Amino acid sequence: MGNNHYIPFPSKVLAVSKHTDIEYTFRMAYVGDVRPGQFFEVSIPKYGEAPISVSGIGSDYVDLTIRRVGRVTDEVFEYYTGRTLFLRGPYGNGFDVSDYAGKEIVVMAGGTGLSPVRGVVEYFAEHPEKRQGMTLICGFKTPRDTLFRSDIEKWQKTMNVILTVDCAEGDTACQVGLVTEFIPQIKLTTPRTAVAIVVGPPAMMRFSVQGLLGIGIPEENIWISQERKMCCGLGKCGHCRIGEAYVCLDGPVFKYTIGKNLVD
Repeated sequence: MGNNHYIPFPSKVLAVSKHTDIEYTFRMAYVGDVRPGQFFEVSIPKYGEAPISVSGIGSDYVDLTIRRVGRVTDEVFEYYTGRTLFLRGPYGNGFDVSDYAGKEIVVMAGGTGLSPVRGVVEYFAEHPEKRQGMTLICGFKTPRDTLFRSDIEKWQKTMNVILTVDCAEGDTACQVGLVTEFIPQIKLTTPRTAVAIVVGPPAMMRFSVQGLLGIGIPEENIWISQERKMCCGLGKCGHCRIGEAYVCLDGPVFKYTIGKNLVD
């Protein structure tokens, strides 16, 4: 990529996993430093670019979970294993697992918000000795909209996982309710030293943070991820600017003490 960070580089599609009718995870060839919560600009010549959060990290790959919502992503879904996409990045400020090591951890994710935080959950699922108790509350609209089913089943073996849906659609195995309704079920030994991550739609994040504050987790111990249309990734175009902050540079991951003041 040289010194010009606007120039994309080719990346081979190593594997494709289908989650729902409109959401797939593309495993892309990549070697380099990257954190959960950062994002890449995924591009196709003649179609444009789309910012996609990193949902998984390996020694020679990154996972990008893509939702089919527009012209660029529609075209991406025509590509399968062995083909090539173009990437720029990684961009932004991601999650640093060292911020949560050795502590009680709560992660709350709504819908596709599970994607950017998946790397953090996976890390502490594989290294339970590096944290204390851990609770994951993830919510989806219906059972058909659930992402990372096999991962969730695996995570249940090493942490407290609460999976809920807005509408069960007849699936009696599903819990029904908003993620905030399950906050009272979180068991914390010392709430003042616990840490939390909240990612999802704005309303979900707002009420989830209020609930976490209500059980004693300090606001300085809470992280959020802001969703914005991040076009350049370099703080030049201004599309993602909120006040004095550029989400593509200063975020998308923010301490809640900062993020709560980012209001359009």
